[in-house]
Amino acid sequence: MNELLSPEPEVDPTRPAPRNAPPEALPQLPGILTEELRAELIAFRRDLHMHPELGNQEFRTTAALKARLEQAGLRPRVLPLGTGLICDVHPDLAPEGEGVRPLLALRADIDALPIPDVKNVPYRSTVPERAHACGHDVHTTVVLGAGLVLAELARAGQLPHSVRLLFQPAEELMPGGATDAIEGRVLEGVGRVIAVHCDPRVDVGKIGLRTGPITSACDRLEVKLSGPGGHSARPHLTTDLVNAAAKIVTEVPALLSRRVDARSGMSVTWGRVVSGHACNVIPQEAELSGTVRCLDLPAWRQAPDLVHAAIDEVATLHGAKSEVTYVRGVPPVVNEARVTELLHEAMTARAGAHAVEPTEQSLGGEDFSWYLEHVTGAMARLGVRTPGERRVRDLHQGDFDVDERAIGIGVELFTAAALLDTRG
Repeated sequence: MNELLSPEPEVDPTRPAPRNAPPEALPQLPGILTEELRAELIAFRRDLHMHPELGNQEFRTTAALKARLEQAGLRPRVLPLGTGLICDVHPDLAPEGEGVRPLLALRADIDALPIPDVKNVPYRSTVPERAHACGHDVHTTVVLGAGLVLAELARAGQLPHSVRLLFQPAEELMPGGATDAIEGRVLEGVGRVIAVHCDPRVDVGKIGLRTGPITSACDRLEVKLSGPGGHSARPHLTTDLVNAAAKIVTEVPALLSRRVDARSGMSVTWGRVVSGHACNVIPQEAELSGTVRCLDLPAWRQAPDLVHAAIDEVATLHGAKSEVTYVRGVPPVVNEARVTELLHEAMTARAGAHAVEPTEQSLGGEDFSWYLEHVTGAMARLGVRTPGERRVRDLHQGDFDVDERAIGIGVELFTAAALLDTRG
């Protein structure tokens, strides 16, 4: 480096643009959570945790949300497929159809995972092979809590504009329940959408933010190979499908690494390879399945053609016929700069600038990205780790749990965002 050149100043990826006002100029926000509501929300989350439901089966969860929102004087609407719902909170609790427009949507996913809950806690799952191991019970409770607080603020004349609560089913299913929710017109009238996702690597009391891609694209890949089998003593008279499958497993990722910009982060990972029944018989069929992940949106759009061509090329070289099924999953979640700034302002207003930390783009997929194909939005990583805890309870593991103080932090974040959102 030329020592005469001054180094570029470090850029905080959580801060996409200079603020128009210093932190002390932020409006004074009213108190948000009472201890009574805090305790109620923790109890609600624990009830959801004890009764996890898989995607598009969340009938009990939907009914519990609907009942509590109606108790608060709101008018939730169940989505067309029977699970999930939306609920608008208007200034002065005005009914729908009186010219008010829900500008900001708060989104939560409500489904669980098909894995056992192995924790030894009073609120352990009561459903065999089902667990809220991704934090969706927390996401759901946070949006519910924000809705209840916003309803109280609306009664007090302190809600500046309408907010939509969006409880979405089937996030864990590919391509995600967001697509069905969008078809159910949940974004009608919405200008921006925000969400949180539990992060067991961030301390409770903090959120992680970044502008631009924060998750990756994730697609599903199924490959069927076929060819004449035979005796393992005479492989030259057969198509050795086990060998062909092994070559696809190892060579397709290598081929793609030379056909896609390395910065796109395209990755093919195989999770299942099945072929044959006997040690001395070359099979006639083989099956492979895996995932395709990509950090970059343009590369994700090219991925099906690139992956299909690479598989066909390797299969043909080894004399196998290939049938490829490429299932679109989700594009990357790309946080829009102004909405990311809104989340930064909201968290700063409630907890101070130290409560926001930069976060990296993950290789996980999230169907929140489908909403961002239609409206602007951003997702924050919600800290759920108890400060000082060394053990990391990772997502999608049967022992996953959270520091429940994160629920209040999420409610504060969403409520403050709704009160500060003046961009229209």
